[in-house]
Amino acid sequence: MKPQLIGGEWVASPSARPNINPSDTRDVIDAYAQADGEQAAAAVAAAAQAFPAWSRGSIQRRSEILDAVGSELIARAAELGQLLAREEGKTLSEGVGEVTRAGQIFKFFAGEALRLTGDALRSVRPGVEVSVTREPLGVVGLIAPWNFPIAIPAWKAAAALAYGNTVVLKPAELTPGCAWALAEIIQRAGAPDGVFNLVMGPGSVVGAALTDDPRVAAVSFTGSVATGARVGQACMARNARVQLEMGGKNPLVVLDDADLDLAVECAVNGAFYSTGQRCTASSRLIVTEAIHDRFVAAVVERLKGLVVGHALESGVHIGPVVDEKQLQVDCDYIEIGRREGARLLFGGERVSRPTPGHFLTPALFTEADNSMRIAREEIFGPVAAVIRVRDFDEALAVANDTPFGLSAGVCTTSLKHATAFRQDACVGMVMVNLPTAGVDPHVPFGGAKGSSYGPREQGRYAAEFYTRVKTAYAFAG
Repeated sequence: MKPQLIGGEWVASPSARPNINPSDTRDVIDAYAQADGEQAAAAVAAAAQAFPAWSRGSIQRRSEILDAVGSELIARAAELGQLLAREEGKTLSEGVGEVTRAGQIFKFFAGEALRLTGDALRSVRPGVEVSVTREPLGVVGLIAPWNFPIAIPAWKAAAALAYGNTVVLKPAELTPGCAWALAEIIQRAGAPDGVFNLVMGPGSVVGAALTDDPRVAAVSFTGSVATGARVGQACMARNARVQLEMGGKNPLVVLDDADLDLAVECAVNGAFYSTGQRCTASSRLIVTEAIHDRFVAAVVERLKGLVVGHALESGVHIGPVVDEKQLQVDCDYIEIGRREGARLLFGGERVSRPTPGHFLTPALFTEADNSMRIAREEIFGPVAAVIRVRDFDEALAVANDTPFGLSAGVCTTSLKHATAFRQDACVGMVMVNLPTAGVDPHVPFGGAKGSSYGPREQGRYAAEFYTRVKTAYAFAG
């Protein structure tokens, strides 16, 4: 059994949960400890005890620890990428890429630990000087999802630690292996006892402990809209800071003047790679009339060439859905789309492979409209709906007609339309002639409307969440 990390000690739990490979359900990766409320509280207590020394200690040492974590992640990307592919179902190349990205994130924040800036100002009152500084918050609870099991814990933890906070990480129950590996690396890199704690277990126990404990100054959450709402309400009820990254129903607009091959590649990559299990996935393909039929035909031909299979096998483009429950959700939405009148033009079928797993062919709907549930609700699987529109103005209106606002893309050779889309798309991130999924680790990540709440993640903007501003006045005489 893989234990919890609490106060620098590896601690067993009363129960454990098996970590099962979705590409081969016979393959049990390991059993991971499940915390009770007492262990969750102990982790918070350890983080609280470690905070004063960590927050006031050497920023050079802090930077060196984060840099060492980044170096080890990058050096072990092949090994840890295989673990990621086994437990989550991403293809091996995607898994290796995600681990590498996690390492790059730690290295970026190793630099940020040394670059936290402030301001020195003169007061309007003679003889008075003003300084504005940023200070860490204290204990930060991190609640991570299963779809990016090492990148998202990395970009939360690296930022929190860089700015002098201490951490309690709760990974997703489906994918604890990468988080456990990350915790072990952080511990060996020299993080003092209690600075980083890993507590695995159900949200009803561990998540509730983080949102309700008055010693937890802030909670950063990535997950579903419904759970995010509960996390936000619990934190705000006690005036704790909260950051929520939730869902998306991201549009990719394809205009008549688009480069067809590029548009198809953007659509297929954004909608179906990582098995569509990305909050930035292109689940709505909004296509203008003159290019619609050619675009659809070309996407179908591209989908015919994609191989669905075991995530660790060479030549596989799309791995399994993460578990049977999520696979059933995907299949239910495919049936909903049919009942609503959309045409299932390709895929959407469970498939058998040599190993027992949760395999689904990518599903492409046409003749959809923006009122359908498959065009309004986040499915979180390899399912995309094509919506035909007249022109750019209708495309923009349909793209914005959603309660979400994470990412949006446009494929066009028109500078006029690209500029207008960048300005008027009601989202946090805009992609021009690129897939809606795929972001850099050193720039802000986050959305608008129902997709996000609170300051942005990643890049220098992470300081807005993980620090508070203090203004000090001094009379110099």
